[in-house]
Order: sequence, then structure tokens, then C-alpha cells
Amino acid sequence: MIRVLLADDEAMIRAGVRAILATDSGIEVVAEAADGREAVELARSHRPDVALLDIRMPRLDGLGAVAELRRAVPDTAVVMLTTFGEDEYIARALGDGAAGFLLKAGDPRELIAGVRAVADGGAYLSPRVARRVIAELNQGGLSRRTEARTRVDALTGREREVLALVGTGLSNAQIARRLHLVEGTVKAYVSAVFTRLGVRNRVQAAILAYEAGLVEGTP
Repeated sequence: MIRVLLADDEAMIRAGVRAILATDSGIEVVAEAADGREAVELARSHRPDVALLDIRMPRLDGLGAVAELRRAVPDTAVVMLTTFGEDEYIARALGDGAAGFLLKAGDPRELIAGVRAVADGGAYLSPRVARRVIAELNQGGLSRRTEARTRVDALTGREREVLALVGTGLSNAQIARRLHLVEGTVKAYVSAVFTRLGVRNRVQAAILAYEAGLVEGTP
């Protein structure tokens, strides 16, 4: 069972999201918060697998709550759920350690897929958000690609293989099956890659893999 904390200042939105999640028998909403401060407090007591956070909330907004949640409950994956798709929100949320970013206007199936992906140790961006991120990366041009490739060159061959698969959004279990390794070994490789590259989470690692051209179909 995937245990989810839901934080949004609008009760009707929480009810709608909870109803969507309830269609999956493997997902359970264990706590609800009306602001970011309450979300952090409830996360400490409930230790959910996934925290779904709205961005615009009183007391402490979702963006401010991401960093606190990553410190207080590092095993809880954070997914931003918002009506806003502005680039600065995406960049800050992912930079602070969010494992996913979903838009409320998206397909309800994306919500289920996103929760399951991050709970399994992966990362998830809604297609609209992914297009924005890729467009931003493409604007970075040669200098960003060169820097990324220089950083990736410090990895071993196997670490680069793992990073490339992280870049496609695969979880540790999926990578283990793909490379015929045990999941614990993949987890160790992922941890080593994060340390060597100085990234904080799978989304940041995936972006670097994209910039370095490790993901199929990238420059």
C-alpha cells in the first residue's frame, strides 16, 4: 500500500484528488493538510511514502515545504500538484528536491502514474511540464551539454548505464531487471552517481543525463 499525504488549502480540491487516488486500491490517503506547515507536521507523524503538495498555500507554501520535508522526512517523495506551470515554479521545486511535478489540469491517470512512479523510487513529470523542461535544456545550448558531459565522464561505465536509465524515469527495481542486477546493487550505484555528480534526487540526475546526451533521442 502506497501511503499518501495530501496538502491543498482548498477542501474541494483535496476531495477531488482523494477520489481519484481512491480508484487505485494500492494507494491510501493517510493525512490531509490545509497548508504547508501542517503538511510538514503531519509528514513527521505519519511518515507517508508520497507527499502531494499544492504550491499556493497559507503559512508555508508548497515550495517552502519541499525543502523542509526533504530534511524532516527524507524517505518521503515529494510531488508538486498545482494549476501553475510557470518555469520558475518548476525550476525551484525540482531544485529543492521534488521528485515530480503534476498539473491539476492534467489527465487523472497522470496523478496515479506519478504517485506510483515516485513511490517506486522513480521520478515523474507531467507531459506538459516535461516539454517545458526539455525546451529550457535545449536553450542552454552547447555550453550546458559540454559541462554535463564533463561531469558524466567522471563516472564508470556501469554508473553511466545506471544514470541513463534513471534519465528515462525507471525505478531501481526496473533498472535492476534491465541490467540483470539485484535491486540493492542498483541502489548503491544510484547513490554513488548522486554523490559523484552532486545531485540531490532522480529528477536532477535525469536532467543531467539528458544534457549529457545519455538518454536515447537527445543531442
